[in-house]
Amino acid sequence: MDTTHRPARLVLTLVAVLVFVTGAPTEVRAQREARDDEYAVNDLRVQHRSYVMNETGETIPYALFVPSSYEPTRPSPLMVALHGAGRQFDWLMNYAGFLDLAEQHGYVVVTPLGYTRRGGYGYRGDSEPDRRAEQDVMNIFKLVTDEFNIDENRIYLWGHSMGGSGTYYIASRYPDVWAGLAAVAGGSMTADYVDQDAIRHIPFLVIQGSDDRTVPASRARASVARMRELGMQHLYIEIPGGDHSLFISRSPKVVGHLFSFFNLVARTHRSESDQ
Repeated sequence: MDTTHRPARLVLTLVAVLVFVTGAPTEVRAQREARDDEYAVNDLRVQHRSYVMNETGETIPYALFVPSSYEPTRPSPLMVALHGAGRQFDWLMNYAGFLDLAEQHGYVVVTPLGYTRRGGYGYRGDSEPDRRAEQDVMNIFKLVTDEFNIDENRIYLWGHSMGGSGTYYIASRYPDVWAGLAAVAGGSMTADYVDQDAIRHIPFLVIQGSDDRTVPASRARASVARMRELGMQHLYIEIPGGDHSLFISRSPKVVGHLFSFFNLVARTHRSESDQ
């Protein structure tokens, strides 16, 4: 798995030429578009990186934030953040106050693409693109944990909208990794892609806008009700009048709930597979 720190859009142009010349499989060309590698954040604190996915030979972008307080000799918490459908891979780093809070609390943050901007992180099915979307998340997770001194008891996963669904799914697939989870306006504990027994031991934060017309609040409430039935450690925050996106992306206060929750939980719990 080769890594570079070059601008993602330039790398994609070169890859597109190579795909055309070498005649890579049609399925690969059909699934990836130039817009998948576009970025949204111009903050100098955000590193736009890329790596070569061994499974396909494609160059895939991701974004990384490392707090100024990071020291290689001291383990730091890690936050893996999954964007919503159609958004750029670094989109969540543009939420109001997000980078300032990550800096304040000393979090390394990584935002994967999920292979494409609408990849779903694997929760939609078991097709080849679905598997690549999931694999991209875990490839980047390995890159970051190999490069940085990460506290293995303080690794967190969260996502917004499609990323919320991805959070439930990725956590179900790799339940022993995460110290805490958060889903914002997306996903459900009762979805068929969720392994309830696998993740019932992980503290879970659910944030939802009451007036969300894309993902109704009733879905989040049903998910939380199931968490309660399972005896899960969880917190539900419903924002009165909140919509699907702006209620968090423009609110440092709502973004702050993520850090407040993750600051409280560490991986002292064990899954059933550990017992």
